[in-house]
Amino acid sequence: MSDSRATLELRVGNLDCEHDAAAMERGLSGFEGLDALKIYPKAAKIKLSYDPEATDADALKEKLDEIGFPPHEGLSMPEQPKPWRNPKVISSLISGVLLLIGFLLSLSAAPAFVSTLLFFAAILIGGYYFGREGIEGLIYERSIGIELLMTVAAVVAALMGQPGEAAMLVFLYSISEAIEGYTEEKTRSAIKALMDLAPKVALVRRNGREVEIPVEEVTVGDVFIVKPGQSLATDGEVLVGASSVNQAPVTGESVPVEKQPGDTVFAGSINGEGALEVRASKAFADNTISRIIQMVEEAQERKGQSQRFIERFGARYSPLVLLAGILISIVPPLLFGADWSTWITRATVFIVAAAPCALVISIPITLVATLGTGARQGVLIKGGMYIEELAKVKVVAMDKTGTLTRGEPEVTDVLVVNNKGLDNAQVLALAAGIERRSQHPLAQAIVRHAEAQAVAPVEVNDFRSLTGAGVSARRNGQAVYVGSPDFFRSQLGQTLDTQTEMVQQLQAEGKTVVAVGDETSVWGLVAIRDNIRPNARQAIAALHAGGVDKVVMLTGDNERTAQAIARELGLDEVYADLKPEDKVTKVRELAERYGHVAMVGDGVNDAPALAEATVGIAMGAAGTDVALETADVALMADNLEKLAYALQLAKRNQSVVNQNLALSAVVIGALVIGAIGGFFTLPMAVLGHEISEFIVIGSGLRMLRS
Repeated sequence: MSDSRATLELRVGNLDCEHDAAAMERGLSGFEGLDALKIYPKAAKIKLSYDPEATDADALKEKLDEIGFPPHEGLSMPEQPKPWRNPKVISSLISGVLLLIGFLLSLSAAPAFVSTLLFFAAILIGGYYFGREGIEGLIYERSIGIELLMTVAAVVAALMGQPGEAAMLVFLYSISEAIEGYTEEKTRSAIKALMDLAPKVALVRRNGREVEIPVEEVTVGDVFIVKPGQSLATDGEVLVGASSVNQAPVTGESVPVEKQPGDTVFAGSINGEGALEVRASKAFADNTISRIIQMVEEAQERKGQSQRFIERFGARYSPLVLLAGILISIVPPLLFGADWSTWITRATVFIVAAAPCALVISIPITLVATLGTGARQGVLIKGGMYIEELAKVKVVAMDKTGTLTRGEPEVTDVLVVNNKGLDNAQVLALAAGIERRSQHPLAQAIVRHAEAQAVAPVEVNDFRSLTGAGVSARRNGQAVYVGSPDFFRSQLGQTLDTQTEMVQQLQAEGKTVVAVGDETSVWGLVAIRDNIRPNARQAIAALHAGGVDKVVMLTGDNERTAQAIARELGLDEVYADLKPEDKVTKVRELAERYGHVAMVGDGVNDAPALAEATVGIAMGAAGTDVALETADVALMADNLEKLAYALQLAKRNQSVVNQNLALSAVVIGALVIGAIGGFFTLPMAVLGHEISEFIVIGSGLRMLRS
């Protein structure tokens, strides 16, 4: 056997639930050359690992088609067949028609055996699919599921001389089974919407010609052309052109972003008014949209604690329901001489009434809808467990640089402090002329500010970097210095008497002060700060309003700067001068004091702290592989308000889940009491059971709304 392995990833039809996944595993079991199979039922996707010397992709596709899971070609999501072509829908409708005819004949003078035959035909046709599922689950999985409970109830009712009631049970339950696939398709709408973002073809320049090719064939380095109004085929860098690009489909940003040569663009973004030529930086399978789709699909398979509990509960609960039904049918007649027919009928109604359909489906359908909705809004949550944890968060800890601030120093003030005949522009021109020869981030901030103000840097020579946080150059033969106030004090011996108060005021505002002058005096000051994000204050207010008790800043910056930013933003606590390992310690301490802690950072430098937190959240993760991999939650845009949205979405999800669980428990309790007390007939129990299931499904699908 070959050491090399090939991988085949496919979307397939008829894959709607765990039962379908189990059937697929059985159908592929023992297939020669197949090494591993990974199934994603909620995404209708499978991954196959195989030995190319023993089999090939075509043979695997043929086998899948043969066992009832036809492979789906292309990038779109498989869709349910139209109702009139769906075997489950057709069998359910035939069952309903036979039930109706049988009921009408039972009211007429027709022989009783005719209506009885019609009822039995309705049972066999309507119950074929879910009955087979129940029996297969018992034989192959050694499990007693809801389908088996319904099958047993229908068979017992028919044998007890109630074929009409049994046919009614089968018809109503078969309807819900037929609709299940369409419900699952609805929960996939978010992934389908993401898949539809990318165009199917790309206009690529190759060998001097422009040719249209499928987006899957775009390779790294290809130059593709994006016309106004078109979607971008893959991630890349703008080479030619300028345009506003709507990145909302990827990042959730509502305002288009201006793009020009050198800027990064993402797959699925919608080009605005100008044509762009873009060099592909990632193949289609690796671009941002593909990564998001893949992560949402994987997240939907990761179950939260409550979902795992409900599934374990259901696996134990259903056998107990069957056992209780048996006991209800035999104990009263054996011990108390009660009527056998009455108690077998009540036991049958009990089995239907106690079936946990609504209870079992209440959590997964809500979580899947929530994950998809979050992804559409630029909030990528890695699984149901993190939605649950987000809803419990009481403390949000944030890194400063790149999270609360832009992560890039900017000049905020240029001041003249000594009358040397200079104005603000001249002070800036001097500073920029000297600093443009430096690679220091603060120096680059001064140069950028001069360019933005259309101030031409002064020509200087003899540039030198000096020990003690300063630089010098000569202008017209005179030495000019740029450096920190401490540099002017310690290295040049200046007192800075008249400037001290001004410097202290700027520093109190969290700004770094750079002085410009000669050996005898300071001529001007330039204040620089890593500016706060425009919506940071509103985002923090929204976190407080949403139930977060403490919003805390963890930063490696100095205490003075940290406190100034904290005052401006309305933060509750500040911890400054922290190294990466110190942030981990602080997150641990916050968790011990307050409970659930979310840590927000860039996903790279803050990786240890993100891992330590209850929920690690990376901001600005679009196009950043490390951030996407590191965090439990990735905010695709550099927008802190998406953090407040993520917490609000998680709380809304928890509220809907709780409502569904409460409704399911109340309905089951009422039906069980009515069944044992003899107040409900079998059709009444079935009707109550199915109505509650549809209500829970509709309630969970509310999370598809943004």
